[in-house]
Amino acid sequence: MSSLTWQQLRDLKLGELDEAADSWGAVSRHADAAEERVTGDMSGALSKTQESEAAEAAVKRLKQLNRNYDYIKTECGLIRTAVSGLAAELASPQRRLKEALADADAQSYTVHENGSIDYPASGKNELTGQPVPGGTAVGRSGLNAPANNHGLLNPGSGYQAPGLINPNPHHAKAQDIADRIANALRDARETDGRYQRTLDRLKAAPGLTVDAKTWADAAADMEAVREAAGDQIKREIPLDKSPADRKKWWDGLTDVQREEYLASYPDVIGNLDGIPALTRDEANRENLQLLIAKFSGEDGEAAKARLGGLKEIQNQLELNAAARLTDRREPPMYLLGIADEGTGRAIVAYGNPDTSRNVSAYVPGLGTALDDDFARNDLKRAHDTAVGARKHDASSASIVWLGYDPPQLGGVDAETLLSNTDVMSADRAERGASAYNSFMRGLGATNNHGDPHLTAIGHSYGSRLVGAATQEGGGIPGADDIVLLGSPGVGVDKAADLGVGKDHVFVGAAENDPVSKLPSKQEATAGGVFMGGGPLLSYLAADIADQGDDDIWFGKDPASEAFGASRFKVDDGPRPLIDGEGATPAHSNYFNPEKDPESAANVAAVVAGRPDLLTSQEHR
Repeated sequence: MSSLTWQQLRDLKLGELDEAADSWGAVSRHADAAEERVTGDMSGALSKTQESEAAEAAVKRLKQLNRNYDYIKTECGLIRTAVSGLAAELASPQRRLKEALADADAQSYTVHENGSIDYPASGKNELTGQPVPGGTAVGRSGLNAPANNHGLLNPGSGYQAPGLINPNPHHAKAQDIADRIANALRDARETDGRYQRTLDRLKAAPGLTVDAKTWADAAADMEAVREAAGDQIKREIPLDKSPADRKKWWDGLTDVQREEYLASYPDVIGNLDGIPALTRDEANRENLQLLIAKFSGEDGEAAKARLGGLKEIQNQLELNAAARLTDRREPPMYLLGIADEGTGRAIVAYGNPDTSRNVSAYVPGLGTALDDDFARNDLKRAHDTAVGARKHDASSASIVWLGYDPPQLGGVDAETLLSNTDVMSADRAERGASAYNSFMRGLGATNNHGDPHLTAIGHSYGSRLVGAATQEGGGIPGADDIVLLGSPGVGVDKAADLGVGKDHVFVGAAENDPVSKLPSKQEATAGGVFMGGGPLLSYLAADIADQGDDDIWFGKDPASEAFGASRFKVDDGPRPLIDGEGATPAHSNYFNPEKDPESAANVAAVVAGRPDLLTSQEHR
C-alpha cells in the first residue's frame, strides 16, 4: 500500500510528472528515429555495397541493433504512458484535497498530520444549557461511511451515538472536510500503488538481449500498463464509430495523445479502419514482434505455421526496405493489419493507399491462412499487381486483405483436397463481407484524393466474399471496378447486380481451373454425382458428364455470357492432376507475371484505371 501523505499529495507538482512523461516520449521517438536510420542508411547501404562474411556479420549485428531500438521505443513509450496516466489520475484527488483544505482554512479549522480536524466550541446543549465544546473529526473513507452526521457528540472521541443531532454546528462541517480529505488520500494512494507496481515491471536487466522472450515480456508490460490505466485509454477509442469518424478523431488528437494510444494499444490502432496507413504500419510492426514472441512460446503445428507466416512477413518487410535503396520504383510495403484471430489476419499494401490515386484490395480464397505460404505467395500477388499497375500510373497501390477465415483444405494430398466439403458453404464469405466493406470504407476515408479509383478483387472463394459484400446496404464503399479471378460464383446471377455497373466487372477464368468450373449444387447431387464428396470431386465427375450450362457452385458462372461481365484473356494453365502439378495448378497463376503474363497485365490494367488496355476472351 502506498504511504503517500496528504501533505505530499497537496505539494505534488503534477506538471513535473507530465514533463517526465514527455522526456520518456522523447527517448522513444529518438529510438524510433535511430531504428529508421539503421534500417535505411546503415544496413541497406552495407548490404548493397559489400559482399563478404564480414559484411554479412555486420548486417546481422545491425539487424540486432535495429531490434534493440525497436524494443527501447516500445518500452519507453509504455513508461511515458504510465507516468502520464499517473499524473492524470492524481489530478482529481489532489484537486479534491486542496478544495477540502481551503474549506478548512476558511473555517479556521486545524488540520493535523493524520488528516483529522479540530473544530471550536459553538452552540448550546439544550439538555444542560451549557456551551457545546469543540472536538476532533476523524476522516472516514470508503463506501460504508455515513452520508450525514446524526448522533450525540462525545468530544474528542469521534463517537456518535445514533438518534440525536450534534448541537455543535461546526461538527458536521469538520466531519465533511475530514471525510473528503480521507477519500481523496485513499484514491491517491490506490492510484500511486497501482502505477508503482506497473513501473516496477518496466525495467530491463543490464546487458539485455532483445529476443522473442524479451518481446513476450514487453507484451506483459503492455498489459500491465493497460490494467493500471483501467483500460481508460481504450474506452476513448471510437471502436463503434465509422471509419470517417475515426479518421476525424485521430486527426483531432495531439502528438502526445497519439503516442500514448500507439504505446498502449498498438493492436487496436493498427487494425482500426479509418486510421492513416502510416500509423497503422507503425503500430503493426510492433504488433508483429509481439505476435512472433507469443507464438515462439507455443507448441503444436498450428502455432508453428502461424510463427512461420509472421516471421516471413517480417523478412519481406526487411527485403522491401533493402530493395527500395537500390530501386526507388519498388513500391514500399505497409503492414495495415496483423492479428491472430481465427486462421490469422494480415493486411499488406504495396504502395501507400492514402496517397495513391488507384488502390486495389485483393481477397484471397480457399486454403488461405496466416502462414508461410500466404506470406510468400499472396503477398507476391499484391506486389506484382502494384508493380504492373504502376507501369500505367505511378500513383497506384495494391493490397492483399486477409481479414476473414477462408475455408481450409485440411491437407495437401489430392485425395483430401478433392473430398473437401468446407468450401461448399457461403457462410464464411458472408461473415467476412462486413469487415471487407469496413476496410474499403476506411480506404476512402484516409485517401488524400477526393475520389480515388478503388478496385475490389476476389480470387477463388474470395470472389464469393466480394459478391457478398456487394449485397450489403450500399454495396462495396467507393468501389469503381470489380475483378473476379478463378471464381466459383459470387452469389448473384448478373454482373449488373454487383453495384458498379456490368461494364466495370471484369473476369479472369482459366479453362483448366476446376474452381471456376465447379458444377452447380443441383448438378452435383443429381444422379448421385455428389455422394458426400466436396465440390472439387464433383467437378471431376461433372466434367466427365459435360455439365453444359452456366450454373456453377455459387450461382451463375461469372465467365459466362449470361452473367454479363467483361472476360479478359488468361492462359489455360496446366490440367488438374493430369499434368503432374497437383489438383488446381491453373487456379494459382492469375497474378503471376512469369506463369501468366497476360492475365497479370490485365489485372494491373484494371487496377490502374486503364480497362481500355485489356485483351478480351470469349465468354463460356
